[in-house]
Amino acid sequence: MTKTNRLAEPLSLAHGPAWKNRFMLAPLTNLQSHEDGCLSDDEFRWLTMRAEGGFGLTMTCAAHVQAGGQGFPGQLGIWDDRHLEGLTRLAAAIKTRGSVSSVQLHHAGIRSPKELVGEVVGASDDADTGARAMTTAEVEAARDAFIAAAKRAEKAGFDGVEVHGAHGYLLAQFLSAETNRRSDAYGGSLENRARLTFEIVDGIRAACGPDFQLGIRLSPERFGLKLAEVIDVASELLGKAKIDFLDMSLWDVNKEPAEEEFQGKPLMEYFTSLPRGQVRLGAAGKIMSGADAAAVIDAGCDFAVIGRAAILRHDFPNRVLADAAYRSPALPVTEQHLRDEGLGDAFLTYMRGWKGFVAEEAA
Repeated sequence: MTKTNRLAEPLSLAHGPAWKNRFMLAPLTNLQSHEDGCLSDDEFRWLTMRAEGGFGLTMTCAAHVQAGGQGFPGQLGIWDDRHLEGLTRLAAAIKTRGSVSSVQLHHAGIRSPKELVGEVVGASDDADTGARAMTTAEVEAARDAFIAAAKRAEKAGFDGVEVHGAHGYLLAQFLSAETNRRSDAYGGSLENRARLTFEIVDGIRAACGPDFQLGIRLSPERFGLKLAEVIDVASELLGKAKIDFLDMSLWDVNKEPAEEEFQGKPLMEYFTSLPRGQVRLGAAGKIMSGADAAAVIDAGCDFAVIGRAAILRHDFPNRVLADAAYRSPALPVTEQHLRDEGLGDAFLTYMRGWKGFVAEEAA
């Protein structure tokens, strides 16, 4: 069987519906929702076009679980029942287009912009951002907010959620000994620093039904994270089998680790080599062609997580499955190209900030 055919295979998970293929839409920040966190028509169109374009799993952008955990303007919210109407509409629309649906649950912690949240809080005081350390009660409230948000996603009709434990946001801040200098049960040892993540996973699994799908996103580098510790956390998440999938955000699926003592083999291999039972493993990072996606599966992952290539073509999976040699359009692309692919004004403005992505308009 060719590697591209393997991308076309359905993927069963321990809980919830099987994905029709091995393509997951990465949770992509797009700034398109309303100020109060309610879903906008632009964000609805952007996501439903991807579901229509063949993704086995269509993931929302990071949706904040507390008002004070907002990370971006125009961010989708899932912290209040006022968000249910839009979320319910979105879940139904993704389903009718043949894709499994998931909401990414997020709290930005010290990465929250002060102008959006007022008081910035995180694992510990942070001089750079002016953030203050959360009290133990506030940590527990954030944990409970993640769990409540998962229940809200389930009520809205989503097939599952992904917990955002990556990229220096709140859960990654707790995981890092550099940003977590607490002395309570959530600081100190790796076990304590990972406690919040595991309590959220355990809480969601207990609170939601047996057919609700639960994933988690981790990143193994940057933001004060140590690869050895992230491997330990990933190993425990896989071993406990409370989650259905682990989404590893690697920035580049072909890169070697940044830490010298781990160099000599691909970063991804440290995770594909872990025993994982029924838990499915995927990776994200510069997957821009059919060959790239097939190589991720060939290297031992169960699915490929598609980010930039999904911005460039809403139907990246369908194109790859029709043509194994498919490659994403060369950068930069025109604004009109991106509009045709379902990006609204706010998303276009955001993408202009990505160096070399959007062509400069002629004066």
